[in-house]
Amino acid sequence: VQLQASGGGPVQAGGSLRLSCAASGRTFSTYAAGWFRQAPGKEREFVAAINWSGGSTYYADSVKGRFTISRDNAKNTVTVYLQMNSLKPEDTAVYYCAVGAVRSTLDSEYDYWGQGTLVTVSS
Repeated sequence: VQLQASGGGPVQAGGSLRLSCAASGRTFSTYAAGWFRQAPGKEREFVAAINWSGGSTYYADSVKGRFTISRDNAKNTVTVYLQMNSLKPEDTAVYYCAVGAVRSTLDSEYDYWGQGTLVTVSS
């Protein structure tokens, strides 16, 4: 089982980034997926989640209207995306992808986690 997150990097405020998370090693097409983030010195927090089909999404208030979660359920590898627009310095964090049985805002509901990708937004 492997979740590989990518797409992070430095960006100026107002800019955009697209994070990707490739999940392989088992059949993840029936799993929900989520993105969480952890800023320096802070607790990990929920960002966005999507159900197994992609038909239902949910966002933290802090990113609603700026971030979009989506997924591609290919046969052997499921890829989950997080399109981040209008980035703000407070979006700076390590972003983690996760998959689990149900779409949830709670990190304890997710069974598998990626290694994280750093997003740094400068003002």
